[in-house]
Amino acid sequence: MEALRIPPEEISLSAIRAQGAGGQNVNKVSSAIHLRFDIAASSLPPDVKQRLLALHDSRISKDGVLVLKAQQHRTQEMNRFDALIRLHELVNSVAQPPKDRKPTKPTRASTKRRLDAKHQRGVLKTQRRSLDD
Repeated sequence: MEALRIPPEEISLSAIRAQGAGGQNVNKVSSAIHLRFDIAASSLPPDVKQRLLALHDSRISKDGVLVLKAQQHRTQEMNRFDALIRLHELVNSVAQPPKDRKPTKPTRASTKRRLDAKHQRGVLKTQRRSLDD
């Protein structure tokens, strides 16, 4: 299946200050990226939207907005690229519908093993009984 494309106008990117260690640079440079993607208002196919919203992911709000924060890299461009890659990976992970499970019957050998084990257990319990019974 071909990877889904997300139009850039549906993605909202904003630069914020990164958290964590980094010296003085972290306090004055907005190198982290906040990516917001409204799933319900997007141009994705309806089945893909439904599978995305069904994910139990803490990054998806109750309103159906996916929020990604990228702050791993030192530069804003690298963080922007990282956030877009993560968005595309998440969307494409649910793009293909899951396969339907075809229920199968247990094999004859596995049924025989199960019944033999049950019989052995019954014999063991019978041997434990006292002779008075």
